[in-house]
Amino acid sequence: VSAISAVVVSGVAVTLRPLQEANLAADRQARLDAMVASLPAMADVIRTSGAESLETLIVDLKSGQATDEIAASDFDFRGFAADPKLSTPLSADIDLAGIGRRPDFSRIHVLKTGDDVRFVILPMYAVGYQSTIRAYLALAEGLDTVAALAIIEHGETPGLGAKITQPAWLDLWPGKRVADDSGAVKLSVARGGATSVYEVDGITGATRTGNAITNMVRFWLGDNGYGPLLQRLREGAL
Repeated sequence: VSAISAVVVSGVAVTLRPLQEANLAADRQARLDAMVASLPAMADVIRTSGAESLETLIVDLKSGQATDEIAASDFDFRGFAADPKLSTPLSADIDLAGIGRRPDFSRIHVLKTGDDVRFVILPMYAVGYQSTIRAYLALAEGLDTVAALAIIEHGETPGLGAKITQPAWLDLWPGKRVADDSGAVKLSVARGGATSVYEVDGITGATRTGNAITNMVRFWLGDNGYGPLLQRLREGAL
């Protein structure tokens, strides 16, 4: 009886393996589709990432650690930023983004192959020339290289600062380096044409908007933004 049972179990396992693998693939695709739906501005990056697992995490920005005390579905970035109990006031000398208060938590998206982080997608915002600019920045290749920038909300000057949403300008971002060998964040929008791997071409007539984008990425990628988180991800300690 034992021998027959073992043969039956083994046969069933072999028979069901393709179905199980298909179900796993379908589950990965469903999660991928859900992320694409929630982040349409990052759809191309997500689809071409080659990641096998997708995670949406709530992270404590001070420590850089993930937390399960807040459900990802309940997270409200703007609400947290406006709540004195859930945000931190920023002094003028560190508030590059001009936002006044930084939420203590953020919702990020991590794309992995096995245990290796392939991409991380970070929400960020800053005060621009005429509006608050909100964006997603995707990092790849050791989290030191830009995979994509997507502007999801702004009210900048039509025909000038509003060009930050044009594909031709956004296409300049992939491949740009975030920081130098010392770890200092150098990514910026140039005043004119880019002259280094850390720069993106400026937009004629939109210097203040370009400065706001520079301040946004430098603040959020720095020690008072996602710096602690990125260090943990690079060390595999999240």
